[in-house]
Amino acid sequence: MDADIKWLDDPETFRVNQLPAHSDHHFYGNYAEWAHHTSRFVQSLDGQWQFKFASHPQARQPGFFQPDFAASDFGEIVVPSEIELSNYTQNNYINTLMPWEGKIYRRPAYAVDGHNKEAGSFSEGQDNTVGMYRKEFDLAPDLRGKEVRVRFEGVERSMYLWLNGHFVGYAEDSFTPSEFDLTPYIQDEGNVMAVEVFKHSTASWIEDQDMFRFSGIFRSVELLAQPATHVEDMTIRPSVDDGYHNGHFSLDLQLAGAPVGTVHVLVKDADGNSLVDQSLPVDEKVTLPAVALENIHLWDNHHPYLYQLLVEIRDEQGQLVELVPYRFGFRRIEINADHVVLLNGHRLIINGVNRHEWDDQRGRSVTLADMESDIQTFKENNINAVRTCHYPDQLPWYQLCDDNGIYMMAENNLESHATWQKMGKVDPSYNVPGSVPQWKEVVVDRARTNYETFKNHPAILFWSLGNESFAGDNIAAMGRFYKEHDSTRLVHYEGVCHTHDYSKQIPSLDKSTYLPAQGTKDYRDQISDVESWMYLPPKQVEEYLQNNPDKPFMECEYMHDMGNSAGGMGSYIELLDKYPQYFGGFIWDFIDQALQVKDPVSGQMVMRYGGDFDDRHSDYEFSGDGLMFADRTPKPAMQEVQYYYGLHK
Repeated sequence: MDADIKWLDDPETFRVNQLPAHSDHHFYGNYAEWAHHTSRFVQSLDGQWQFKFASHPQARQPGFFQPDFAASDFGEIVVPSEIELSNYTQNNYINTLMPWEGKIYRRPAYAVDGHNKEAGSFSEGQDNTVGMYRKEFDLAPDLRGKEVRVRFEGVERSMYLWLNGHFVGYAEDSFTPSEFDLTPYIQDEGNVMAVEVFKHSTASWIEDQDMFRFSGIFRSVELLAQPATHVEDMTIRPSVDDGYHNGHFSLDLQLAGAPVGTVHVLVKDADGNSLVDQSLPVDEKVTLPAVALENIHLWDNHHPYLYQLLVEIRDEQGQLVELVPYRFGFRRIEINADHVVLLNGHRLIINGVNRHEWDDQRGRSVTLADMESDIQTFKENNINAVRTCHYPDQLPWYQLCDDNGIYMMAENNLESHATWQKMGKVDPSYNVPGSVPQWKEVVVDRARTNYETFKNHPAILFWSLGNESFAGDNIAAMGRFYKEHDSTRLVHYEGVCHTHDYSKQIPSLDKSTYLPAQGTKDYRDQISDVESWMYLPPKQVEEYLQNNPDKPFMECEYMHDMGNSAGGMGSYIELLDKYPQYFGGFIWDFIDQALQVKDPVSGQMVMRYGGDFDDRHSDYEFSGDGLMFADRTPKPAMQEVQYYYGLHK
């Protein structure tokens, strides 16, 4: 198969030869490797890559992926990083609109009349910048002779991959891992990997988040070798009985490679006591039936108790082939008959923030130190929950939330704000994904990837279908996917509120501000286990709570922290004491999106926000609405948050 640039124009082509998503477990050759956080099966490709920038697709260099290509005019770029922050092209911050609006006329494929394919929309787009990456490498000795794949942890926005001149695959979905099998083409020495990254494709319509619009390989790249027998996927199933004292543990494994040997499953508590110790024969699929456990420790914000799972794959001689460790927790989230959200039988209160991944010098290419700093800030300020707005985060963030008892709303990589809101009005005339058939599979695939990757994390209490994408049959299909695959969590989506008439539940609400034209289908009964709004004033929240609420209520975004704001927070917090169906919300947002640059006049390092890079159009200082400045210095508003969140710790 050859690469086809027309895939950029086609919403039905979003992965080619990409391996299926699977659990985010690590695997090692032995216990010593695990203890030192190194694995013989992993080789990093982070570092300097050769790089060439093209201002549009027709300016690309043909054949740059061939091993003998003369790349003498290529520069260098660090992987991971943002192309824009490496001084190759213009920074641009934009909120609601698409970056090309007012410059290039586009509509989403098939959205207007069901037939408009919008051929050439991105494959010939004069604004569609391209990054061409080349990396020469030798395969590490421990990876030789094995099946080898590559994992790109994050690439904005669409990528084509070649190895040694052979086309390998294509992927979209910027914020989840993309893996490809390299085995047919990899050699021990002298490999040339080439990646072509396009800033825009049909994915741009559904990645219209309120943020700087970057591009490039902005998360890590690794080679992964497969042991002779390998745990490809793992689904951990810890359940809590009705009395909240006992539970059950079961495990489903999908194995690849040689179908011989044994699977040894161990579960230990925090003191090292063995609770499960069973061996099963290797097979393509291995299931450990439910094991009853008494007096289990429950996981929550105050006591984030984790058990240690160890999966040992041993060959016919009993030698260890692969070790898979994973920490997991027992917890139970549910909605009772009174429409109150309960965690482990007790009322759940969310003291949350929305958190973009951000570093004031690296953009969204954040570091582990950034993540650890954010967790510390959460704990110092009584923040107990985070919404991964509006995409999946880096893999270590989920483990950090497990370890520290941070409740998570794990959001899909979906926002299509510009397709349904025009100049502040609700107008879904060309909304995607909506109910457009050609956009269904791409968004269900994003739900599947989010679930499969992060399904084993106890910190995740809610799956979120996305952000500000209106509603429709396709988002309803995403919700059904989660319901069919996971009964242990609640499903959230806010945009459905724009399809329902709340005249009886919230009489004072001005319908003209949120309802679309008459005849729009009401999806409220199909989508979201909870009533979720953005920035609904406390008085109207109270109206909803006073009128026989049939769903618990939360603010997935509130207390918009721009400038000298966050006042009046107490009016929301008071509702927690009056109405058990209200369970809090997530402040918008945690950290400013701003970049440190050297001021040409003063020579000093200064913060620059939207519009400060001659980016037009821009939403300007709207990128600065965090509780912290971009250098992670708390703003005065953080004191307000610490006090009020401290009232319901």
